[in-house]
Amino acid sequence: MSSGMLPENLVASKVTDVEGKHNIDQLETEEPALEKMENIEAMSKRQRKKLVKQKQWEEQRNLRKQKRKEKRLKRKLVRQSQLESSNEGSFRKRMHKDVAPSTLRLIIDCSFDNLMELKDVKKLHKQIQRCYAENRKALHPVQDIHIKSEHYSELMKKEDLVYLTSDSPDVLNELDESKAYVIGGLVDHNHHKGITYKRAQEQGISHAQLPLGIFVKMNSRKVLAVNHVFEIILAYLEKRDWEEAFFTVLPQRKGAKPVNETIEASTCKPQKSEIVQDEISDSD
Repeated sequence: MSSGMLPENLVASKVTDVEGKHNIDQLETEEPALEKMENIEAMSKRQRKKLVKQKQWEEQRNLRKQKRKEKRLKRKLVRQSQLESSNEGSFRKRMHKDVAPSTLRLIIDCSFDNLMELKDVKKLHKQIQRCYAENRKALHPVQDIHIKSEHYSELMKKEDLVYLTSDSPDVLNELDESKAYVIGGLVDHNHHKGITYKRAQEQGISHAQLPLGIFVKMNSRKVLAVNHVFEIILAYLEKRDWEEAFFTVLPQRKGAKPVNETIEASTCKPQKSEIVQDEISDSD
């Protein structure tokens, strides 16, 4: 054996030592890696939850924005309502000093349901609601509105009743505030002409028509809704002028014009013309 060669057992020993050291180093390296992977796996679960929450938060962002907008709008409407109530309250307080209730009574005869379709009954209901609202705002409101199942002829004397009907030959020039005026609660589009006049005759009570034809000229034969008749009477109680009362209440779409204006216009024409006054029903 030459001096430059190492013994075989010594070489093997050194190789073994090197391999053993490498294995130890590898184990030492792998253990932290496993721990790190476990930590990463554990963190990923928490991260997933966090991501889910974040996604939900993002998805609900528009909803939260809408809710905030609705809250702001609601607060605005509340403030506006409070302001309007305050102004209305002040107005009512000022008006209250001038309000002088009338002793006149108005009755709406609702015994015509069997003659109306359901849609017309609903229209009548809305018209009565309008009467109630207008009466509350009037300077000279009539007696409070009460709903009674009994017939009006059972609740008051016949001599105190006056049925308002356009078919009556009698014209109402003045309102007697000791009387109770009956308005026919009928929305029939003129299908039952003369029925309210016939009803008044059958019951043996007085009847009259509003002086509409004296002051108003219509484009065609028109009927007045229940609330229009009601409002005209309220307006007359305030103004004491039939013409002013009519033109305060009648809607423009009915083409109402003062009779005097119509006569003057017709007399200016070179050819002869006849003025025909259309009949108007007060109980629609």
